[in-house]
Amino acid sequence: MTDLAKIPVTVITGFLGAGKTTLIRHLITHSKERRLAVLVNEFGTVGVDGDILKSCADDNCPAENIVELANGCICCTVADDFIPTIEALMAMPVRPDHILIETSGLALPKPLLKAFDWPAIRSKITVDGVIALADAEAVAAGRFAADVAAVDAQRLADESINHETPLSEVFEDQISCADIILMSKADLTGPEGLVAARKMIEAESPRKIPILEMTEGVIDPNVILGLNAAAEDDLAARPSHHDGSDDHEHDDFETIVVSMPEVDDVDALIAAIERLANEQHILRVKGYVAVTGKPMRLLVQAVGARVRHQFDRPWGGDARRGHLVVIAEHDHIDSAKIRSLLGA
Repeated sequence: MTDLAKIPVTVITGFLGAGKTTLIRHLITHSKERRLAVLVNEFGTVGVDGDILKSCADDNCPAENIVELANGCICCTVADDFIPTIEALMAMPVRPDHILIETSGLALPKPLLKAFDWPAIRSKITVDGVIALADAEAVAAGRFAADVAAVDAQRLADESINHETPLSEVFEDQISCADIILMSKADLTGPEGLVAARKMIEAESPRKIPILEMTEGVIDPNVILGLNAAAEDDLAARPSHHDGSDDHEHDDFETIVVSMPEVDDVDALIAAIERLANEQHILRVKGYVAVTGKPMRLLVQAVGARVRHQFDRPWGGDARRGHLVVIAEHDHIDSAKIRSLLGA
């Protein structure tokens, strides 16, 4: 790549727990013809996703090329975080051939695309494409897409309700901005569920775009990288609920970080996380915990009541101190109850 060539950037968006980090891990290990850099936008103060990605860094994507932005939504901290980080990546002795940006699960991608028009970087980078991940099982169940008939019924029943839920708006904005949709966790859905999910996604997309099935983040990098979409010049074709607004807020959502002591019973912890989803409407739990008598960290990733966990690496010289990031809509965060239920 010459110094005059724009560095392509792929924006990877998707709802909480859709599998963005798993996809990027696959791209890091299967894109050997490209030198990658990764920018991870955490929603919270503990860099769980960045830590996961750094654990699989290699010569093609060294650890110093994996950067975390943890000071809030990337599209709200453009001047303070995003622009300086991009400039630092481009100033590296060996420039990356391609940059991957993992947005937080709550981010709206279109405001981020607008940032690529900033004079400081416009001539140096371009949005190669926007890849939106949709949890096929969740979408098939109708959890994260707007139900127009139900919304209209609510409006008739209660005149104070004049907008859709924040979750559906995030989902729709991500779908509307995408160049390719990846239906993740296709193996958990079944043929009928995949058909239902595809129909719902097609109904929300303003353009006819590819909708592909994906399991465990596995997809040919050549399918989703090298699209040459120049998405920053194509904003009109990517409608958003927030068009016409100068900015947007994330006050609908709240994040807390729970410091965890060592746990003796993993099954009890998983049951507690499931109770958080069922009883307190918690959307997402992710992080690490230490298990008594086990030399390795236990990685925990939960979307609603669906919890996945595995031992990922030895603690080594690190303090055996667990942290769980808990995310929910603002009115559903009760810090004391959450900490009590988790035994923190």
